[in-house]
Amino acid sequence: MKHFRPQSRPKKNMLLVGRAAILQALSEGQAIDRIYLQKNAPAALQQELRQATAKTTVPLNYVPVEKLNGFNVGDHGGCVALRSRVQYQDLQEVISWVVDKGEAPLFLILDGVTDIRNIGGIARTAWSMGVHALIIPDKGVGALNEDAILTSAGALEEIPVCRVGSLMKAVDELRLNGIRVLASEMEAKAPIFDVNFREPVAIVMGGEERGINSALLKICDEQFRIPMPSGFESLNVSVATGMILYEAMKQRVTS
Repeated sequence: MKHFRPQSRPKKNMLLVGRAAILQALSEGQAIDRIYLQKNAPAALQQELRQATAKTTVPLNYVPVEKLNGFNVGDHGGCVALRSRVQYQDLQEVISWVVDKGEAPLFLILDGVTDIRNIGGIARTAWSMGVHALIIPDKGVGALNEDAILTSAGALEEIPVCRVGSLMKAVDELRLNGIRVLASEMEAKAPIFDVNFREPVAIVMGGEERGINSALLKICDEQFRIPMPSGFESLNVSVATGMILYEAMKQRVTS
């Protein structure tokens, strides 16, 4: 049986409580991690928030009222939003920024990584190893909250993070910019040492339980594995990411 450490309750200054505060924050383009909306909230409120978030990547999570009451913020009116200390970046703008610097892009795509401690650890390693940006989906990923930032030793406030509505579309955008997409897959034939990380690449890491989504894996340009002589095939995703990024960094600094 797995044992999960309970996440700490967000500080009240990181919360937006009620419809008016959330809509104002959205209209001003404030960084919002996600919006929690009561499942049986009035239809008008649901429609208003759906419309307000339609052109953003802010996730709208439908939750029971107990979840909202757990924030201990009084009259929430059926919705509470969590501010983000991470300022999400546009993927194309980050690609252009890297290319303009004359560097070969190195991106990291997280698919289904939900444990915030893993996300924090990955961000810390990525920032240290020269990754230009993290790419995450708007849903199905752990919240980049205070715990994640603490675990990352502040790296999540330094490394650019691109939140996208679809990882499949993000892959298309990367390819249009000449960036190959590589998948870490333990069943792959090619060992990591045969992969060319000197060229513009984006590396896909999947969650520990389900791995990389099959549809996403199918469209990747190349798959590789980390050889393990012991035959023990159960690396923590943060540890595996660190091993892969070290190989990428080694190739780039010795080329």
